[in-house]
Amino acid sequence: MASDTPNGSAEQDWRLQADLGVGEHRSTLDTLLGRLGRPAIVKELQASVPHDVVITHDGQLLFAYAADEATLNAARSAIESVLGSDGIQASVRVSHWDDQLDEWLQTDPPPSGADLQARQTAERDAEALDTRTLVASVGKEIRAEFEQSLQNYATELGVQCEIVEHPHLLTTQVAFTVTGPKRRLDEFTRALKAEERATIRTETAVMGSPL
Repeated sequence: MASDTPNGSAEQDWRLQADLGVGEHRSTLDTLLGRLGRPAIVKELQASVPHDVVITHDGQLLFAYAADEATLNAARSAIESVLGSDGIQASVRVSHWDDQLDEWLQTDPPPSGADLQARQTAERDAEALDTRTLVASVGKEIRAEFEQSLQNYATELGVQCEIVEHPHLLTTQVAFTVTGPKRRLDEFTRALKAEERATIRTETAVMGSPL
């Protein structure tokens, strides 16, 4: 799931984005958001919007997240009704999260011919085979665990992974040569960096322990 989804939920993979079009008139937006917090308005929305729809905002952008398209469409009707009562003309876009491309894909309004062509180009590029060599430094005591964790993740992603070690006095530099689709290598790279940061924190805590 995308990082901009609320609470990191892996289920709310349908998103509505409404540009409220209020420009610099912050008072209009503030008034609307204030109304959304009033019991009467909340009751009105709850009567029309399923309880599992999450509504957030960022500036003049209003977002709604739902687990399926039908639920999001119900939320859209309620949101447009509230916006219409305040005289706000919103530009609405609906998107669905694509796990393979790791991004939101617009479904409504349908993407233009140019957008479709750009998406197809991005998909071909993401699937193109690539080879990268990534280097991480890790303490000798947890090297084996570190390597196994990354090797398991490479297997999960379906990419080839070869490990080369360069021992030092206190730490070991580990080089991972990975081959696979570019989008999968991007995921592996992010996982490698996260794992390296986690091991650094663990080593620091152990070294600072009085035991």
